[in-house]
Amino acid sequence: MRLPYELQLGWRYTRAGRATRRNGFISFISGVSMLGIALGVAALIIVLSVMNGFQKEVTDRMLGVISHIEIFSRDGQALGDLDAIMADARKNPQVVGVAPFIAAQALIARGEDMKGAIVRGIEPKLEAQVTDLSTTTQHGALDKLVPGEFGIVLGVELARSLYVREGDQVTLIAPGGQVTPAGVVPRLKQFTVVGTFDSGHYEYDSSLAMIHEQDAARIFRLEGPSGVRLKLKDLHQAREVAEELAATLPGQFLVRDWTRANKTWFAAVQVEKRMMFIILTLIVAVAAFNLVSTLVMTVTDKRADIAILRTLGSSPKSIMGIFVVQGAMVGVMGTLAGLLLGLGIAYNIDVIVPALERLFHASFLPKDIYLISKMPSDPQRGDIVPITVISLILAFVATLYPSWRASRVNPAEALRYE
Repeated sequence: MRLPYELQLGWRYTRAGRATRRNGFISFISGVSMLGIALGVAALIIVLSVMNGFQKEVTDRMLGVISHIEIFSRDGQALGDLDAIMADARKNPQVVGVAPFIAAQALIARGEDMKGAIVRGIEPKLEAQVTDLSTTTQHGALDKLVPGEFGIVLGVELARSLYVREGDQVTLIAPGGQVTPAGVVPRLKQFTVVGTFDSGHYEYDSSLAMIHEQDAARIFRLEGPSGVRLKLKDLHQAREVAEELAATLPGQFLVRDWTRANKTWFAAVQVEKRMMFIILTLIVAVAAFNLVSTLVMTVTDKRADIAILRTLGSSPKSIMGIFVVQGAMVGVMGTLAGLLLGLGIAYNIDVIVPALERLFHASFLPKDIYLISKMPSDPQRGDIVPITVISLILAFVATLYPSWRASRVNPAEALRYE
């Protein structure tokens, strides 16, 4: 089947350009435009994939430590009828795990070193139902938390900053203190480090300590657990389930899902992602509009050809189609090349980045700053399809003015000096 001559000429003008110096320059500019579009599309795909991967990785590690939903009292005291609250929570079909807890802030000291920490009192047998911490502890450390023995499990970074390991003693300093004739004396208790956990999330590894729930109640002077933690079948339903539970529980209880617990962080990531999309789209736009100069020079160079076609009966619409095809070819090839390059890097970034780090002897992701130490990547169709469509639209729009200008060439004027 024979292609329309507009397509044939458009494709010929796209790949031609070595016969003369001027044509060669036009072909070079066309190649630069194509390369610019490819690099812009690839950069968009790579950056958004890394940001998706970063968000997914941090979320997964975060949810390995925190629960999907927390129920706690407004005054921070014991919940009261704990069994009834847990039974009500289990009635929701989305809830697959329930565990009580006590949460408080304290100081942990070892010699001259002292660190602030979030102390979580847990029931070791139930903890595995709501978090993945049992899989990140060394030698089943959570099972060593026995009431009355005052054992403590520290985050690996917290233990490293205090220079302690399993078997060492640390002092837990509870807030509030106790009143004596000599004044207010802080409540101190010696704990034995029975293990550490490594969640892969620096914020929690450097600030979280776990003790048995009964020991926590004694240290912080509570009559029982101050909250209940829930795990859901679908973590993305956390907000809806939290609203359902809040409607059924008495007013003295607060219900908080994991999205609200880290609302600022998730909002910041979304804003950064949108801004990066806009900034990098401008790069694609600049590359696409380089086609304008390429096509304008092509139209100027092909004025005689255009005049001959017009005298042979070609309509202005057909002339315009030739140069639209030429620009569209550059846009399509540039977009496809950028798509392949971007996806190739995005799917292999876990190999590429470590190789670059070894080559330059540098760490691109210090985990104390970026929470994780490995470059993640998660290409998503919801990002890739809009990137591809926007690139093609920009390339097409860039062809309209030069093509219209070609269709307005006067054959008599163009052939006068030929």
